[in-house]
Amino acid sequence: MRCLLVTGGCGFIGSNFVRFMLEHEPAIRLINLDKLTYAGNPKNLSDLETDPRYLFIKGDICDQKLVKEIFSDEGVDAVVHFAAESHVDRSISGPAEFIQTNIFGTFNLLEAAREVWLGAGRGKTSRFIHVSTDEVYGSLGEKGYFKETTSYDPRSPYSASKASSDHLVSAYFHTYGLPTLTTNCSNNYGPFQFPEKLIPLIIHNARHGKELPVYGDGKNVRDWLFVADHCRAISMVLKKGTVGETYNIGGNSEKQNIEVVDTICDILDEKLGLLPSSKDRRSLIRFVRDRAGHDRRYAIDATKIKEELGWEPEMDFETGIRQTIDWYLDNSEWIADIVNGSYRQYYSEMYENRS
Repeated sequence: MRCLLVTGGCGFIGSNFVRFMLEHEPAIRLINLDKLTYAGNPKNLSDLETDPRYLFIKGDICDQKLVKEIFSDEGVDAVVHFAAESHVDRSISGPAEFIQTNIFGTFNLLEAAREVWLGAGRGKTSRFIHVSTDEVYGSLGEKGYFKETTSYDPRSPYSASKASSDHLVSAYFHTYGLPTLTTNCSNNYGPFQFPEKLIPLIIHNARHGKELPVYGDGKNVRDWLFVADHCRAISMVLKKGTVGETYNIGGNSEKQNIEVVDTICDILDEKLGLLPSSKDRRSLIRFVRDRAGHDRRYAIDATKIKEELGWEPEMDFETGIRQTIDWYLDNSEWIADIVNGSYRQYYSEMYENRS
């Protein structure tokens, strides 16, 4: 039975991936290492606590001793590394945590893998998947796409920290022969996303008749990837990816931010009716001062992963955004716990008396 270590498995993409792997890989043992920062919610996976294949460990990837103990004591032979500080706005106001977690934390994981795997001669059978972002490539003009060969040009402390970790992962492959692979994905959306990100923020505010803040002129373009498609892609990279390679993962769904906001407003008007003022939800949109270093357009060329591994996105944006809105409407308690902070009590209530 393969032992897979997932870091940051209580976050948005991580929790979706943990569910995906346990559902589709019966012969797997999965360890979820998560620090449970503000965006890590153990309730996302509370129904898995009785699964004998699943082990949750609260801990920090920057804790060298803990990370090495997990690798050696648990027999970890594969890693999917999601753990990261990821919100660009937070990186602008407080970059230190991004440098610590995204760079030093990745270094700790690489060092533990090098010591345990290569020391035991397990380099050929193990895999280290580093999950990164298209933001490391910088900003595109109106035409063109990010390819795996595109030069790095990060514009924020967040993307700079992820670019640094990408280079570390590559260096450990070339220098030590560590079996690493990197994925760079476009913007994810779907269930369990923390409501500081655009789509869940707009869904929540629009549902409750609050203002909808949109940066600048709203015409920044992102390629939207449904999280289940992303999980399937990472699983394929884990199974069939070529060691040392990078794979770009995109949704083939380029949208201006204002298009996304308008779509959410229209769907909520359709599902919930107009606002008490008899106005539609687009009337709530407020354009606000743009954030520093805001990249104009991201777009992924995912030809390589399609041709080499047979992956391509299955979810179109129109269907995916409706499913996402339905999930948030059906899980109002989940988002209420996030907004009022009570989700943070869950871990202490469930685990404080456990060793």
